[in-house]
This record gives sequence, structure tokens and C-alpha cells, in this order.
Amino acid sequence: MDLNSASSIVLQVLTQATSQDTAVLKPAEEQLKQWETQPGFYSVLLNIFTNHALDVNVRWLAVLYFKNGIDRYWRRVAPHALSEEEKTTLRAGLIANFNEPVNQIATQISVLIAKVARVDCPRQWPELIPTLLESVKVQDDLRQHRALLTFYHVTKTLASKRLAADRKLFYDLASGIYSFACSLWNHHTDTFLQQACTGNEAAASNSLERTLLSLKVLRKLTVHGFVEPHRSRNIRTGNVCRDRLEKTIILFTKVLLDFLDQHPFSFTPLIQRSLEFAVSYVFTEAGEGVVFERFIVQCMNLIKMIVKNYAYKPSKYIEDSSPETLEAHKIKTAFFTYPTLMEICRRLVTHYFLLTEEELTMWEEDPEGFTVEETGGDSWKYSLRPCTEVLFIDIFHEYNQTLTPVLLEMVHSLQGTTNLEDTSAILIKDAVYNAVGLAAYELFDSVDFDQWFKNQLLAELQVSHNRYKPIRRRVIWLIGQWISVKFKSDLRPMLYEAIRNLLQDQDLVVNDFEFRTDQFLPYLESMFTLLFQLLQEVTECDTKMHVLHVLSCVNERVNVQIRPYVGCLVQYLPLLWKQSEEHNMLRCAILTTLIHLVQGLGAESKNLYPFLLPIIQLSTDVSQPPHVYLLEDGLELWLVTLENSPCLTPELLRIFQNMSALLELSSENLKNCFKIINAYVFLSSTEFLQTYAVDLCRSFCELLKDITTEGQVQALKVEYRENVKYLDLQLQAFVFLQDFSQD
Repeated sequence: MDLNSASSIVLQVLTQATSQDTAVLKPAEEQLKQWETQPGFYSVLLNIFTNHALDVNVRWLAVLYFKNGIDRYWRRVAPHALSEEEKTTLRAGLIANFNEPVNQIATQISVLIAKVARVDCPRQWPELIPTLLESVKVQDDLRQHRALLTFYHVTKTLASKRLAADRKLFYDLASGIYSFACSLWNHHTDTFLQQACTGNEAAASNSLERTLLSLKVLRKLTVHGFVEPHRSRNIRTGNVCRDRLEKTIILFTKVLLDFLDQHPFSFTPLIQRSLEFAVSYVFTEAGEGVVFERFIVQCMNLIKMIVKNYAYKPSKYIEDSSPETLEAHKIKTAFFTYPTLMEICRRLVTHYFLLTEEELTMWEEDPEGFTVEETGGDSWKYSLRPCTEVLFIDIFHEYNQTLTPVLLEMVHSLQGTTNLEDTSAILIKDAVYNAVGLAAYELFDSVDFDQWFKNQLLAELQVSHNRYKPIRRRVIWLIGQWISVKFKSDLRPMLYEAIRNLLQDQDLVVNDFEFRTDQFLPYLESMFTLLFQLLQEVTECDTKMHVLHVLSCVNERVNVQIRPYVGCLVQYLPLLWKQSEEHNMLRCAILTTLIHLVQGLGAESKNLYPFLLPIIQLSTDVSQPPHVYLLEDGLELWLVTLENSPCLTPELLRIFQNMSALLELSSENLKNCFKIINAYVFLSSTEFLQTYAVDLCRSFCELLKDITTEGQVQALKVEYRENVKYLDLQLQAFVFLQDFSQD
């Protein structure tokens, strides 16, 4: 592609590709796609996006096409790979001038340079790092910033490589530039502080941006650039600037957290000062008016990681512990004294556990959104409430002998129902009950929960005033935490009665792991009716899934005794299935509910076939995208349906067409597939084999090539179980399969 003649043509097509008119846009995109593999195309793109006189949208599109081309055609082994000559020219052009005026385009250029560096640096691109180091020193603000931005993205990308040879290269790089990176960060930090003192907010904001970028570089070098950092070197530790300043502070804490996570023993000299720093700002008055939420979360995570770090915990036999472990444990023990632990515990419960005004408002305006709490996965790393709860659990577990009396004292101070007019006291009680629920296993020997339930908690569940709603919700949650820890069986009828009353107000329900059907049966009809009403009324997908889960549990436990009450649910599920077309996890919950319904209904489940069989058909059809989510539950529903079917209907026979493709998958679901085939043979061997025997033999012959000996035996068992009326076919297939397996 001749650059001079091609540039204007490519520019014209790129301009068309930014059009809102699809008649213009589509042909332009097709033309650009054809050019992707043409020699010289990326040189033209480079000329276009570095020409600041051109339209920003056209330049932006040129950058994106260039960046996508790196992934597809830069590596030597890639089909239609760029020539080494063109790549040499492109590399030189990319770092010739860090003067891009548009921030978004500058970021994209930095990212694409980093992508090239991932493949070529340092062997094919040895000049990249030296050029960046020189460019970040220039006096021109724009060029300095763009070079520093690129320096960060290159460092980030190289730090992410995990092969041993790549790690060695990064260690060498870090060793060579670490001092420079430190001085760069110190320089920009000092400049920011000087400018902030003079009141020059614009200049301070620019300096703070450079401070942030240089600290990002330093973070990657510090965490990923040394095998044993403590042996490599000693590491020193409403306004325009506010947002960037908070980001800078968070980045400081990220350095500590990453360093602690990757190199716990190198972090040992920092344990004492880190704990003093974090506890001071988060659990004393020193942080009032200074800290912000993300900083609190980071500090709590720092405390948690030190408390829970297995590298700092001695073995059962002290002599088996390393000196590094004993040293770290000694520092921890000296810091976490009784007064410190007591203050942390009290402040966690009485300050951080309290429901906020924002949460109470959300409760009133969006109850479902409020109950869908963000507590799963890694939410504790980023969100304040799950962070505080996880920290409490870990500290209480580690120091339970010290903290149990502290928490019990809080409980004893809250005897009796609380004054409805005292909102503060209600919120304190909610917080203390939350702590007792979180620490249930640790408090097993210290709390007589049965007496507490009878003498206090049951009465609090019966207070119907709206202001007592937080306590009712918390008490039923608290019982749910304790019910599998310590709860007498003969108290369950009282609990079921209380739950029934709460369900009429749409409060949460308890997951009872020691369910006794005979105790629950008197409440079955009313409970099932109330749960079904709740299922219809709620709108959030997560809430519907939760209610369906409870209905499924009830159905599973009472089995056939559910039959008189499921009519309404059976009528509602087709509508819910239709509404959940975009929510595959909700559809999984519906499948689970149907599994238990079919088991409870037995042969009567045949009445569900008009709804049930199309669901099985969709869930087990590998040509349909939803099967990725629905297949496992769909197979189980298929099997349960066959096991409870009084006869083989034409519709039930027809869905077996899905089986050949399922057998081809040879996946972990193969065992259930064999069970389903056996169920068909037992249900009606004559009709089934007339239709599918030949296809089955063909599928098994293919299957035996790839599966284990155990799988081959299972396949042969299926063939062996064919009906005696089809003995000739069965014997032929069996002999053929035996011969095939021996070959």
C-alpha cells in the first residue's frame, strides 16, 4: 500500500466509518476489514492518528483499528502477520513524539504501545524504555505527561507476564529503573505539595496527576519487580485536587496491600506501623473529618490481612515454625492488646455496623433492592458494610477468648424490648444482634440461645410497630444464623408460627437445616400460600430466586404432602418462565423448583407435560445458547420426569432427539445421559428402540473412542438392558461394541 496515494483513500473511508448513516457506515467497515491484512495499512493509520489537524473521531477510529490489528497480526506466527520492516517503522513512529493533545486518544496510543511492548520489548524494541525514561524528564508539560502515561501502561503490561523468562526480564528492568521511578515519584510529589501550598490549584492538579501515574509505575515495580524485596533493597515509606488526591491515597494503600499479599515476610518490618496507622485512622477520633469510605475499606483490609495471614501464624508445635513467622506473630501479639481489641470490637459494632440514613431511606423506597445485599465473593475488598463484617468475623475468630466477654456485655445491656421512640437504641440493638449472628460458631459455649429465643427474641418478633422493623428483620436473620449451631427441636413450632406472621408482612424467612416434616405440616398450607403470594409480588430477579429456593426446600422436605397446595404455583410458573427469558439464573431456579414439584406430584406430573416438556427440550438442546446455563438442571428434570412418568407419550419420546448431540459432548453430564437412556428403555423398550436403536448404536460406537473404561462399561450396560423383544438387535449391538472396544 503506497502511503501517499493510500492515505487520502483510507482517510475518506475512515470518515465514512464514523457516519451515523448505516448505508454509509457498513460499506466503509467492510472496506477497512479488507485492508487489515494489506501491507502498509497500519503505517497509513499511524500517519492519520498522529495528524492533529484531522477530525478527532476519525483519529480515534484509526487508533482503534491499529490497536485491534496488534492483537491479530503483530506476532510473527500470526496469519497475514506484518512484515518485520513495517513493524520496525511503526515502532519508531509510535515513540517519535509524545504530543497527543486529546486525552482519550493519548490513552489509547499508550495502551497500543504497551501491547506492542508485550510482544517485542526488550529484544526487538530495546530503545523503548530508554526513550520513555528520557521523555518523562522533558520540561514540556504535555510531552512529559504523555510519556509518563505510556511508561505506566508499558510497566503494567510487562508486570502482568508470567512465564519464567518474562519474569526474569521484568526483574532486570525493575532493578535498573527502580531508583529512577522513586526519584520521579518524589519529584512530582514535592512539586504538588509546593504548588498546593501556593494555592495554584490548576498547576497542583497537573502535578498530582503525574504523582498518581508515577506511583502506579512504582507500585508495579515494587510488587512484581523483585523476587525477595526485603533482600533487594530497603523501601521507604470541594477542591480541584480532591478526587485525584483520594486516588493517590488509595494507591498508597494498594501498594501496602499488594506488598503484604505477595511478600508477607518482606512486609514484617511494616506490620507495627501499618497497624498503628490503620487502627488510628479507622478506630479512634484521629480519623474524624479526615477519612473517606474507600480509605476506610483499604485500612480495614490491611488489618484483616495481617490478622489472618497464615505466614504470621505459628505451627501447633512452636519449634516447627520459621523465625520469620515467630517474629511477625510477636509483633501482632504485642499490638493486639485487650484495650486495643476491645476498642476495635466496640467501634465496629456500635459505629460501622449501624444502618445508615441512606440504607434506611433505600429500605423505605426500594425494599427489594435493600435486601439484595452485596456480601458475596470479593465484595469485602471494595464495599464498606461487607468489609466491616468480614473484619469482625476474622478478628473475633482470632481473639475470641478476649472478645467474647466484650460482646456478651453489649448483649446483656440490651435486655427487653427497646423504646420505639429511640431510633438510636433500635439501631444499636440491630448492630449488636448482627455481631452475635456473625459470631454464632464462636459463641456456641457462651450463649444459651434457646433461653434467649424464648425469653427475649420471640417477644421482639411479635412487636408489630413499623419502627421496630429493623429488629424484626435482624432477629429472624439471627435465628437463621444460629439454627444450625444450637436450637432445640421442640422450639421449632414456635418459630414456624413467628415466621408465618412475618411472611404476612413480607419479611425474610429462615433456612432451617434441621427441618422436621411432622412439626412443619400444620403450617404447610399457610406457609406455602404466603410464599407464593410473595413470589408474585416481588419484582427483583434475586428476590424471586430466593423465594423459589425456599419453596423448593419446602417441596423437597414434605414431598407428596405438597400435592394439595401446588396448583397455584403450577399455573404461575409458565408465566414466570416466559418473563425470565433474559435471566438464565432465574430459569435455573425454576428448573430446580420443577424437579421437586415432579418428585412431589409423582405420576400426576403428567398433567404438566404441555409446559414441562418444552422446557426440557430447550434446556437440553445444545444448539440453543441458554443450554450453557440450563443443561445440568435440565437433564436432572428430564430424568425425574421419566422416573415419575406412568407411560411413554409421543411428546416425551420426541425430545430424545436431543440425546445424540449430548452424547457427542462426552462431558461430565454423560452419566445422567446414560440414566435417561435406561429410563426410556425401562419405560417402553419396544416403542423407544423402534425409533432410536440404530442412532444409539451409532452414538455409542463414536463415544467409545473417547471415554474411559468405566464409561465404556456404562455404555455397554445401557445396550445390555434393551428389551428381550429386540434380542437380535441387542446382541448384534453388544457384540459389535465388544469387538470395537477390543480393537
